[in-house]
Amino acid sequence: MRIATAAYPLDILSSWAHYEDKLAAWVASAAASGAELLVFPEYGAMELATLSGLNVAGDLETSLFAVSDRLSDADTAHKALAAEYNVHIVAASGPAATQGRPVNRARLITPSGQIGVQDKQIMTRFEREIWGVVGGNSLQVFETAIGKIGILICYDSEFPLLGRALAQCDIIAVPSVTEALAGYWRVRIGSMARALENQCVTAMSSCVGAADWSDALGQSVGAGGIFCPPDVGFPSTGVLAAGQINVAGWTFADVDLEQIAKVREDGVVLNRNHWSDQFGRDQDAINVSLM
Repeated sequence: MRIATAAYPLDILSSWAHYEDKLAAWVASAAASGAELLVFPEYGAMELATLSGLNVAGDLETSLFAVSDRLSDADTAHKALAAEYNVHIVAASGPAATQGRPVNRARLITPSGQIGVQDKQIMTRFEREIWGVVGGNSLQVFETAIGKIGILICYDSEFPLLGRALAQCDIIAVPSVTEALAGYWRVRIGSMARALENQCVTAMSSCVGAADWSDALGQSVGAGGIFCPPDVGFPSTGVLAAGQINVAGWTFADVDLEQIAKVREDGVVLNRNHWSDQFGRDQDAINVSLM
């Protein structure tokens, strides 16, 4: 199976047709390269706020609800493209104001038109202290025709127990947006750690470039990347593919689900199986040697 992860620039959209054309071009490009799973980034849907005018898009509060109002239409556009190109799409996340304060919501859309919903679990300081975005539904394992897929949205990838909750998954998508190189590396390191612990593949996407019309997403630094356990049949670096920083486009990698199963059963190490060995030990018994 081929995975495509996006380094996705945010645009000022002149019309709904502009958005549909942009999305169609991105999906067609990935499908033409043989991709079966496409991963768009966290808050990539925020460009939809520009359809309500730059005064709305530039206001932290009103932009949340402007995007939320358009997510259903965006999902309809994704469903049509998923069916046309026979691909699974992790749609760019965006605020969904279903009950009071918005959650940060990604959606996994299948060629048959099914939509799986995954909300971010743990909010960054900006989301919780300034934007007022809240945590949403519990973590989901999506059983699809191309394997078991989970989603950890950006900051969620930095928490081992959230990753462990998706230990059944063959692939964990990590949609992200980060404003600095340090943020990119935090999410990338988290993605690589989750691939190591779960002996699975993680697929990180990023927003890239300037969006000066948004106080929330003024400048994004990132790249696409696809990571794996550094074990038999996989690269010793744990990196299947890594895009160039802030270069827009797709990053591709071919993933063998049978190899994931083999490593989990008979790898050089068995991190996934040995997870529970770390519990039951006396974590407080730290010996300090005085020299």
